[in-house]
Amino acid sequence: MAKADNPAFEQGQSRRTSLPPSVPLLIVGGGIMGLWAAVKAERLGIDTLLVEADRLGGGASGGLLGALMPHMPDRWSDKKQFQFDALIALEEEIERLEAETGLSAGYRRCGRIIPLPRPHLRTIAERHERDAEENWRSGERRFHWHVGDRPSVAGWVEDAAGEAGFVFDTLAARVSPRAMIALLSAFLHKARHVQVAEGCRVVSLDADAGRAVLSSGDEISFGHVVVANGHTSFPLIRDALGLEAGVVLGQAVKGQAALLDAAVDPAMPVVFLNGLYIVPHEDGTVAIGSTSEDCFSDPFDTDEKLEKLLADACTIVPSLGNAPVLERWAGLRPKAVGRDPMVGAITGHPKLVALSGGFKVSFGLAHFLADAALQAVCGKEPAVPSSFRVQEHVSIAVADFRKF
Repeated sequence: MAKADNPAFEQGQSRRTSLPPSVPLLIVGGGIMGLWAAVKAERLGIDTLLVEADRLGGGASGGLLGALMPHMPDRWSDKKQFQFDALIALEEEIERLEAETGLSAGYRRCGRIIPLPRPHLRTIAERHERDAEENWRSGERRFHWHVGDRPSVAGWVEDAAGEAGFVFDTLAARVSPRAMIALLSAFLHKARHVQVAEGCRVVSLDADAGRAVLSSGDEISFGHVVVANGHTSFPLIRDALGLEAGVVLGQAVKGQAALLDAAVDPAMPVVFLNGLYIVPHEDGTVAIGSTSEDCFSDPFDTDEKLEKLLADACTIVPSLGNAPVLERWAGLRPKAVGRDPMVGAITGHPKLVALSGGFKVSFGLAHFLADAALQAVCGKEPAVPSSFRVQEHVSIAVADFRKF
């Protein structure tokens, strides 16, 4: 096993000056969820303190992939509609931030190729083609799930990868995770209502009393707290809600990925097959990932699981075979017990707002989930699917705990 090349935290990066003793809103966690929550708070004019234990985007949000993948277009539901609307709205959200900061998020609606290695998958894909025509609609815009015999672009995906053909969907997109983090951070750097404190961990949280003690020794009083610190949010939320220690609201899932110096045309579509993502970026690099490991000994090592992904990627896209590996990355993503994201407040604890559990969909949904979190802060019912609500996750976790 080898340690991944994850960027190290530099203590000098902290923008923390003196911290206020009291704030209307405290945000815990400076990953993609917490950053979007802070951006939304700034736009609402809510005085906010965002505290991050490490550096902004230093956890799973600082990874390599950035694939923005839609759900399958069949069996349409409120959850799929929520994600669809979020993916469409993200384009405009990013354009606005880029205009405000002068930076780029590396966003492109590049589409996605899915090889169909077995004949029965062609039948399913053709059914999805009809489903997409019905469900992938946003005003006058239409997005498609095309099924064909060959890849939608030449010289990219190996023809042999799709024995039964290929899907090309026009909805999928991608973003550079680190560029997106830098974009959000740059916006907050000029914010009037949001203060950011890096290298500042929450030691204890009493949500009902509205008090947090930080690793800096500061004690902060708050009107509301949004808990958005990735997989470490689960025990923090559990304890703040007064649940028993054995109740598990979520878990850390390890992912491994790599970045190749491939000099690829950035217009190439993302490729997806059986959990393997091949993601071209604007600078010509290609990200390969990712594993989903529930059991692991070291969250930050890379091993033969990543090497297999690289080998599989080179089989599907042969031009990657000679591309040097620029970076190997490993990290922990938050998966809530109910699998869907966890957002909102819970009855009896109105000051505590959860914003976590995005797992693989965080970059595509974080801006919408942040809106929902701020709705809860403002005393409104979050406009999210029922399976996203905190109470749903708590009920599942408590039921699982009582089984034993």
